[in-house]
Amino acid sequence: MANLRTNLAGIKSPNPFWLASAPPTNSGYQIMKAFDAGWGGAVWKTLGVPVVNVSSRYGALNYRDTRMMGFNNIELITDRPLSINLKEIEEVKKRFPDHAVIASLMVETKEQWHQIVRDAENAGADGLELNFGCPHGMCERGMGSAVGQEPKVLKTIVGWVKEVAKTPVIVKLTPNITDITRPALAAVEGGGDAISLINTIQSLVGVDIDNFVTYPVVDGKSTNGGYCGPAVKPIAMNMLKNCAQHPGVTIPISGIGGVENWRDAVEFILLGATSVQVCTAVMHYGFGIIREMIAGLERYMDEKGFATLDDFRGKSSSKCETLGRSQFEIQSCCEHQ
Repeated sequence: MANLRTNLAGIKSPNPFWLASAPPTNSGYQIMKAFDAGWGGAVWKTLGVPVVNVSSRYGALNYRDTRMMGFNNIELITDRPLSINLKEIEEVKKRFPDHAVIASLMVETKEQWHQIVRDAENAGADGLELNFGCPHGMCERGMGSAVGQEPKVLKTIVGWVKEVAKTPVIVKLTPNITDITRPALAAVEGGGDAISLINTIQSLVGVDIDNFVTYPVVDGKSTNGGYCGPAVKPIAMNMLKNCAQHPGVTIPISGIGGVENWRDAVEFILLGATSVQVCTAVMHYGFGIIREMIAGLERYMDEKGFATLDDFRGKSSSKCETLGRSQFEIQSCCEHQ
């Protein structure tokens, strides 16, 4: 029987399926419902100085008969008071001590980072995820992807967090960058215990051609948002592979981006992911999709003879090579013989 137990840098969970930091993890009620359904872990919706979220804040890209092939949002961090979130983290951990509860964090100053780290850990969080990936709303304030795009700044803030953190620190990276390995290396140099990727891709999902405004529409106006869902999976897998292959990225990876079923999860693990995080699929289909995800992964492992996730983690990463000049020369030579 396949053993799905997962250990990401010391954060243990009964299986590798985690909910990503997003609307489905905005409250203790939601996360407990998810754990009841079978999810192994959850990254709490990002905590910080509460903001005001607008409505509407979602848009979708449909392609022919496929609904929500891509999903766009202008959601910000939690709009609920920090004290309430902390109390609910404590309640969730009391009820589900063996499930992973990770606090996603985003603040500005060193003092704020130190305080919110202590608050989250005192509430019982098993680990921390530093949100350096959000591509809208928060980056304009010098947070989110604004940090993820500046490796030196990222390294500094990770260092601040590690000064006080007693639990594992996951650094969440932005895909809105030319080379994802640069911030990944900065996370390692700053003392991070793991990385997670990818966050959403800065985008516009469409235009209302009658009213001349992009989607989603808020009081006759709009803005760019973060793109996610099945459409971003190839981009996420490539960036995951790049980090997993880099000799300097010596810390484990939590894979995110377009995971919708057990086959997607297997692909991410084959490319080097220790855990996989899911958001859009849950918003589309509900928490119940976890049952087939677990059953499918167990079935696959049994059929292949894999007892643990470690038995096949990274098996595909090593076989994905750079198609350099030498390979082209070999192919050209063979074609002319």
